[in-house]
Amino acid sequence: MTEKHFTVLGLINSENDLKEPVSLHLRCIGGRKGLTRRIKVPDLNRPGLALSGFYDSFAYDRVQLFGKGEVAYLRKLELEGKTQTIKHMFTYPIPCCTFSHSLSPDRNFLEEAERNQCPILQTDLTSTEFHARLMQVLTNVFAPSQTLHGVLVEVYGLGILLMGESGVGKSEIALELVKHGHRLVADDTISIRCIHGNNLIGSGSTTMVGHHMEIRGLGIINITRLFGVRAIRERKEIQLVVNLEEWNSQKNYDRLGTNESYTELLGVRVPKLEIPVKPGRNIPIIIESAAMNERLKKMGYHSAREFNQNILRWTESDSSRAVYFDTEDII
Repeated sequence: MTEKHFTVLGLINSENDLKEPVSLHLRCIGGRKGLTRRIKVPDLNRPGLALSGFYDSFAYDRVQLFGKGEVAYLRKLELEGKTQTIKHMFTYPIPCCTFSHSLSPDRNFLEEAERNQCPILQTDLTSTEFHARLMQVLTNVFAPSQTLHGVLVEVYGLGILLMGESGVGKSEIALELVKHGHRLVADDTISIRCIHGNNLIGSGSTTMVGHHMEIRGLGIINITRLFGVRAIRERKEIQLVVNLEEWNSQKNYDRLGTNESYTELLGVRVPKLEIPVKPGRNIPIIIESAAMNERLKKMGYHSAREFNQNILRWTESDSSRAVYFDTEDII
């Protein structure tokens, strides 16, 4: 996995730069020369033990959060003239120090930060609220990601990733789905991020061209302009993968649906369907039906399995009657 390049300045501007904006209410009050420092660990640290002089296992590579308790201790150190521990803390390559509750450090702390070019940030959020929002931002930034070729659409609230060889008709099928009232997330290049270990969030790799489609023989079209904003969305969780392929008469396709197949994306198992494409097949209708069927499965109802159980019950019942009548004839 490539190392993420995320700086303190990017953290301050996260509300504008991230695909999922979260307001941290951050402003820089010192150490501006260090705003290009990189944040390499998606976590934060409360430096209470470090301020007391205990630096074993000091998590210096994380964002340092100073709340009311830490600021009160800084005041105590200032009154007692014990500034050596603060100087020692800044010898570590700390990404930045953040003060919650609109609190501010004392002058000596700011001077030491300026000397070591360590950014000092301030937020009016509480420590708990800032912690929660920061983790949301860092989770999004450091989430495992990959880019795939396909089309991502939302059909009846279900995120469906259409995949297949170039020219199989993915964009045309997506266009028909949009015409039916469904929504396009992205065409051609799909960026996927794994959030919280099991949620696959798909979006366009670039916001500038995410809602444009290439239709062979027609060219590039703007879905937003043609169908309005109701026909698009920025991102969607991928809940079903549909692989479109040219019809192969030599291949046995699943006709019952009792055996479910899956594919792995970033280590997450996602239900997968293989749908053969040939003239005369209404693929958009099939995908709509697949979306509704997948929603029924999530609600605990499996059509194919119920059909199979009904057939077995009918067969067993018919066989029982045959055995009964054969016994009566013998008597």
